[in-house]
This record gives sequence, structure tokens and C-alpha cells, in this order.
Amino acid sequence: MAEEDFIVTPWEVEGKVDYDKLIEKFGTRRIDRELKERIRKLAGDLHVMLRRDVFFSHRDLDLVLSDFEQGKGFFTYTGRGPSGPMHIGHILPFYFTKWIQDRFKVNVYIE
Repeated sequence: MAEEDFIVTPWEVEGKVDYDKLIEKFGTRRIDRELKERIRKLAGDLHVMLRRDVFFSHRDLDLVLSDFEQGKGFFTYTGRGPSGPMHIGHILPFYFTKWIQDRFKVNVYIE
């Protein structure tokens, strides 16, 4: 495997991950300082996973926050992902989803 090559699947990660390439591949945008400050302002603080850049990209989070600011509200819809039966790795997205539910007073739907 060449140094610039990496593989990310639901089951494993090989090589040195290029997060910019992941962002490009999946059509997301980086969670930048401006977006973090906006979340902090609306939520009262910043989730530890955002502070530590564990969650580093998003799709339309800025639009969701705009709707919230305009009083339109939103809800979260999540699931356990494609990595087989429920395991401890699923706790991070659920932990973050619970934080969103508590901070923004929104409904959560889990599939």
C-alpha cells in the first residue's frame, strides 16, 4: 500500500487517513471554528467530541442551525450503522445524539 493510500470501511481502517480526502469523497464539509462557535452559542457549550475534533465534518449542519435560529426547529434521525450487531463503538454517535436532544430540546428517532 502506497503511503498516500488508505482504506476506511465500517470494519477497519488501513493506512494514514487523509481527512480532507474523506470529506471530498463523501461530499461533506469540515466543522470549522465558525460553525463550532455557532453551536456553542446556541447550545450553551460545545460537546467534547466537537472540541476534540472527533467529529470533523458535516452535511447541512449550518442549514439545520439556521432553521433552529429561525424557530423552525429540527429533529435527529440516527441508527446503529452498517457494522453488524450492536457493539460499544455505537455509543459515540448515540452519546452525541443525546447531547443534541438535551441541548436543543428536539426529538430523536432511532432506526
